[in-house]
Amino acid sequence: MDFHALTTDFLDAVALAASRCPEPLVTPWPTPGNPAAIVSFANFGEWRDFVLNLSLNGAIPKIVGAKFERALKLHILAWIDFDLIKAGELVALTTLEPALRDRYGPQTKKQYGNMNFGHLLRYMPEHDGLTDAKVPMIQRCGGSVVDLLTGKRDPSFADIRNDSAHGYSFDGFPWAGLLELVRDLIEYAYRAYRDEGRHILSANARSSGPITSP
Repeated sequence: MDFHALTTDFLDAVALAASRCPEPLVTPWPTPGNPAAIVSFANFGEWRDFVLNLSLNGAIPKIVGAKFERALKLHILAWIDFDLIKAGELVALTTLEPALRDRYGPQTKKQYGNMNFGHLLRYMPEHDGLTDAKVPMIQRCGGSVVDLLTGKRDPSFADIRNDSAHGYSFDGFPWAGLLELVRDLIEYAYRAYRDEGRHILSANARSSGPITSP
């Protein structure tokens, strides 16, 4: 079975349907210096490229990547039906939880007594060294995410997931940059995979020899 949601055929089909939706897409999304900015995308191509740029690093396990691609797919489809961006947020959050369980499950249970989503999120800043400075979206736009993960902010990230999963999926406006934040958290949790992939690429480059002279 092919788990890849973002095929060329899919993107072409959405582009064709999007041609009948000429209005810009306007959504909250962080921009440099403004974590709560409202961003307008003038055409489908701009939105498609923006969303695709949020793809996970290829070194991350494929089962996680495949789940996250479904969130990207729903965000892309939001050009046609904006409600789908909320469904995309829910899929992103339901991708994050098993990813964190995979990376931190036993350690989290040892520290907090269970592996619920709120504790998995807390584990990252409290025991795995996550700081705002290590979150690319925060580096790019400012703001803070640590209190969102530890539960000191209301609503917490766990609260947002619970509301999305239990009856509030399509209520309210999208959360600014939620998809991007989930991407950053997954990549942080799997950073050892990402770094190992870089080492492999570097070793292959050295073994192949330079194409041009220094």
